[in-house]
Amino acid sequence: MAQRSAAVEKLDQGVHVRPMRPIDLVHLAKQCLGDEHLEYEILRLFDTTVKTYFGRLELAASYDDLAINLHSIKGAAGGVGAWTIADLAKAAEVEMQAGRPLTTERIADLGMAIEEVRTFIDRMLSNEPA
Repeated sequence: MAQRSAAVEKLDQGVHVRPMRPIDLVHLAKQCLGDEHLEYEILRLFDTTVKTYFGRLELAASYDDLAINLHSIKGAAGGVGAWTIADLAKAAEVEMQAGRPLTTERIADLGMAIEEVRTFIDRMLSNEPA
């Protein structure tokens, strides 16, 4: 019985879970067929793309403009493995398609996730091999 209680205590302490990176580097490596230089180039392109489309999203005034920019962000994020961004953009798309307005909170959440990814990319690019 003492062994069981020790095991239960261990479970109660919780399992240490490593925090997820803003970009799934395994997914990115698979997309780039293991070419490290291509990975860095894709990260540079994604950084520019997501910055551009998020800026357009913030300025969008029509349903179509909002939908196009959300869809572009979702697709680009899925391509590199930026799952949080892709999931937030998809949730916003679903809400809009259901007739609910895109809230400033939803846009702010997406913006925070984008900034986190852009910071991560900046750190990665600063360590890029020659």
